[in-house]
Amino acid sequence: MAKIPSATPSSSDCSLPGKPYSIFSFLSNSKLSLQQCAFTSSVSSAFEPKTYKQASSIPHWQNAMTNEITALEQNRTWDLVHLPQNKSAIGCKWVYKVKFQADGKVERYKARLVAKGYTQGIDFFDTFSPVAKITTVRVLLTIAAVNNWHLHQLDVDNAFLHGDLHEEVYMQLPPGYSNLNDPRVCKLKKSIYGLKQASRQWFSKLSTSLLHFEFLQAKSDSSLFIRKSTNDFIVVLIYVDDVLIASNTLTTLNKVKQYLRMTFPIKDLGNLKYFLGIELARSAKGIVLYQRKYALDILTDSGFSGAKPISFPMESTLKLSTHDASPSLSDLASYRRLIGRLLYLTLTRPDLSYAIQTLSQFMSNPHTMHMQAAERVLRYLKAIPGQGLLLKANSTFHLKAYSDSD
Repeated sequence: MAKIPSATPSSSDCSLPGKPYSIFSFLSNSKLSLQQCAFTSSVSSAFEPKTYKQASSIPHWQNAMTNEITALEQNRTWDLVHLPQNKSAIGCKWVYKVKFQADGKVERYKARLVAKGYTQGIDFFDTFSPVAKITTVRVLLTIAAVNNWHLHQLDVDNAFLHGDLHEEVYMQLPPGYSNLNDPRVCKLKKSIYGLKQASRQWFSKLSTSLLHFEFLQAKSDSSLFIRKSTNDFIVVLIYVDDVLIASNTLTTLNKVKQYLRMTFPIKDLGNLKYFLGIELARSAKGIVLYQRKYALDILTDSGFSGAKPISFPMESTLKLSTHDASPSLSDLASYRRLIGRLLYLTLTRPDLSYAIQTLSQFMSNPHTMHMQAAERVLRYLKAIPGQGLLLKANSTFHLKAYSDSD
């Protein structure tokens, strides 16, 4: 495929140093080790384009897209054909991700071609694919902190995640590789990211390999695989192409890595530092989970990185209702998108839980008053973007439950 050049995007930032309420005044690395500080700075400063237009003028993202297209074509993912009558072609888009090593160095720039599977008609059968539950992730990390287990992360190359496709699916040419004079489309022979059936086929392939290596699949979470012997204990947790490995011995962990490397082309990212948008810092006291980069991205995308901060997220006297007297929002999607992103932030920010849970009740018909309350949460987030959870190394394995007495 021939690549079509694009224009250079322009950008601006209202939170540069020296500006009033600059975001840099509210970021502190004083409690981080030098290595963790370097990693956090690398993650926070990395630019991940949101659109093809943003990425098209940056050389390393151009190379990443070229490598992805090359890998897809070598893997015989599609054939270029003319679209048959009575058939429709789904769209596709680029998703960009920076992968880091444990020392904060960039391992690679990853451009992933994703099909817009939400536009699929009936060209699929089974779609369900289990992914790791966040509760499982936190429990596993807590146990690892107490038992001082080794925690490593693997990343699987894109092109080899694609299982054989048994349905007839057509896709438009990728952005940057299409031509108005070429009416052809891609007839998919293998599933790619975004198709409703893609993740199921990949999970089936990986889980079969782990079961063959004498792992047992957990009943509480289908993405959790456990293997234990007299002296060794190892756990593998799968979230699409991100694989977390925890073990009490480094020898056993390396054996599993070697087996997976022989079966799939994988990238060893070393010690676990960044998983599902969650940053991890480890010390003798335990493991700290925080989402500073994610929080900064929310502030930047919402235009609040230069806003004046406040000390609490929601006023105790605030009364919100579905029949609020303020006008309805003209852009409902912006409110829903913001609340959805803030909901994911509560994984490591329980101080936001009440406010976000309250605001999420008005997703169907938000008013300006609801958006103003959400913006207050952003101003609170601006004050402490690096807040997180400490999983203590000296914790006990006693299950504790709390109930609200009415």
